[in-house]
Amino acid sequence: MDKEKTAIERLKTAAEMSLATYKQPLVITYSGGKDSEVLLELAKRSGIDFEVNHSHTTADAPQTVYHIRKVFKDLEEQGIKCTIDYPKMSMWELIPYKCICPTRVMRFCCAYLKENNCKHRMIATGVRWAESVRRRKTRGIYEDVHSNKDKKIILMNDNDDKRKLFERCRIQAKTICNPVIDFSDEEILDFYNNECEYHNPLYSMGFTRVGCIGCPMANKKRIYEFEIFPKYKEMYIRAFDRMLERRKEKGLGTKLNWETGQDVFDWWING
Repeated sequence: MDKEKTAIERLKTAAEMSLATYKQPLVITYSGGKDSEVLLELAKRSGIDFEVNHSHTTADAPQTVYHIRKVFKDLEEQGIKCTIDYPKMSMWELIPYKCICPTRVMRFCCAYLKENNCKHRMIATGVRWAESVRRRKTRGIYEDVHSNKDKKIILMNDNDDKRKLFERCRIQAKTICNPVIDFSDEEILDFYNNECEYHNPLYSMGFTRVGCIGCPMANKKRIYEFEIFPKYKEMYIRAFDRMLERRKEKGLGTKLNWETGQDVFDWWING
């Protein structure tokens, strides 16, 4: 069985699990990037009943925001329910509130802006093992979300006992299916370019990833992002200024002798 068929079978299993556990359709999480685009196309081909959800981060590029609006309009005309979750705090409010910068290690922004949504539902994501060593070690085909990490269940292959997950996840807040988890970068790109109906214009502008502008996970590619979107650089610097003010109010020092938001930004962008 090829990977497309395997992914579709995973989606069908997840859809059955969602109805059995939550009495609601599977939720396809959609970021507007190539991985979630492939996931959406596979869900449509699977014939399952599903909904689509997007977590608005407030730091997405304008092109991504407009792209998602267009896709959701088309999907709703096809009778597919689409929802957008908006956070109570924007990225620019979250940084001063947390009194720290988002980094590769401290990804509080992801936890607050994206991962806290779709509670008490089963979701499907575009997470893939090829994206990082950490994901290969910690993410599975099926997962349940548990406050105690030691009690989290991760099924790493399609031969695991699904019944155990069914029984375990009934008391969990959220369960996850990652249908394309074993797709390589080349396989995702091939499917995205040749099979997907929608394409985010950022890719034609030289972007290799779609996500928050300035995300630390993008490493040095952030420099190019801020050249294209200078207003986002200004918003980060202002957020860092407010972060320093709040740190002073709370009596928090810094070992790096930051005095201005620009100082923080220069350290942050150079990693």
